[in-house]
Amino acid sequence: MTLPWTPHGDGRTVAPDAIVLPEERLSWGRTIGFGAQHVVAMFGATFLVPLITGFPPTATLFFSGLGTLLFLVLTGNRLPSYLGSSFAFLAPIAVATAGFEYGEPGGLARASFGILAMGVLMAIVGIVVQRFGTGWINAMMPPVVMGAIVALIGLNLAPAVKNNWLGDPANNPDVNQGLHSTAALITIGSVLLITVLFRGILGRLSIVLGMVVGYISAALMGIVNFDAVGEAAWVGLPDFHLPANPFADPSLWGILPAFLPVVLVLIAENVGHVKSVGLMINRDLDPVTGRALLADGAATILAGFGGGSATTTYGENIGVMAATRVYSTAAYWVAGILAMLLGFSPKVGALIFSVPAGVLGGVTVALYGLIALIGVKIWLDNKVDFSKPINQFAAAIPLIVGIADFSLQIGNVVFNGIALGSMSAIAVYHVMKGLQKLRGGAEVEVADPVVTAQTNIR
Repeated sequence: MTLPWTPHGDGRTVAPDAIVLPEERLSWGRTIGFGAQHVVAMFGATFLVPLITGFPPTATLFFSGLGTLLFLVLTGNRLPSYLGSSFAFLAPIAVATAGFEYGEPGGLARASFGILAMGVLMAIVGIVVQRFGTGWINAMMPPVVMGAIVALIGLNLAPAVKNNWLGDPANNPDVNQGLHSTAALITIGSVLLITVLFRGILGRLSIVLGMVVGYISAALMGIVNFDAVGEAAWVGLPDFHLPANPFADPSLWGILPAFLPVVLVLIAENVGHVKSVGLMINRDLDPVTGRALLADGAATILAGFGGGSATTTYGENIGVMAATRVYSTAAYWVAGILAMLLGFSPKVGALIFSVPAGVLGGVTVALYGLIALIGVKIWLDNKVDFSKPINQFAAAIPLIVGIADFSLQIGNVVFNGIALGSMSAIAVYHVMKGLQKLRGGAEVEVADPVVTAQTNIR
């Protein structure tokens, strides 16, 4: 069988004004090197999700690689992308596992059901987009709504940062909070310094490199437990598990509202990925958007069924492509295979789980804030006009609902702050917009809401 890539030039060099297109490749030695670089780029963020949630790292890595290969197949090798762990699922996973110990199989099985269900919904959205386009998404979720939903997901996670920063005293009452706080400060300080002092791939890997520095400092302070790492085998099967059965436990249906808003974020990430890559290679990839959404949904279904974290397209790997000008999907095939192989090392999983809570707190204090800022970036990129009352309220109300983590329970169904905030963003925008049309008048512009608030306080 002939492989679907043609060599780019001599396979060794790329001219300064040239790019390696998705259907091209460099020599296999260089392609393997670029694939390994994509693994390094995704690894820092991908392994954080199982570390935060208690999901098996080996299964997460395995399904991350498998999902990437599936994505490449379903998009016809036209769209280079790596599918890493999605941070958007952190909050709903916390809802699904509430009342269970960290990493307890029963709680993880409940979360896997939510992931599986969202994968199915995402795949359906992909099929609809492939048939009807993305116009209906833009109409339902204009930039002000989408930005608010993405921002509140990051801000909703803020309370978890303090707990990790102090060494998770809620679950470990005898923990040395001072040492964990010191490790957290070293970690976040290292992340900031690496970001500023280094360029290229090192600067892009500031999160994982900062964690390495924090981990070493924590080990020197004696707050890293290496027992499980020493006992783990070098080679073994990934730690798979099945999702919980909603027909045996009807309460599982009640956690789905917490997961539903995440689909909106995955849609935005995938659509943004397609447009970004299309701009970089000067091609109209919009016709592939439906396939991309379907592929991400299918990859998330596999992860939910086997015990891995939900997947999404990774901006880190877009950054690698932008820096190297190599967009060959062959490198992503290599990356997917390497990630799957890493999933067969229990020692890798044990090493990931040995990261102490303080180090995790140092990373997440920035990471969760960055998730929120993605929502702000959506507003800025789309020039959302916050002098308009509709935009003000459509953003302000859901942010407060999400940060305060309002909750509503109807029978077995629980709506957490993210679900209620997302619904309020959509409802406030469309209800106010509809009433404005009925009134038949133009929207009244007001002063900047921050200035107005400060004036009222005075």
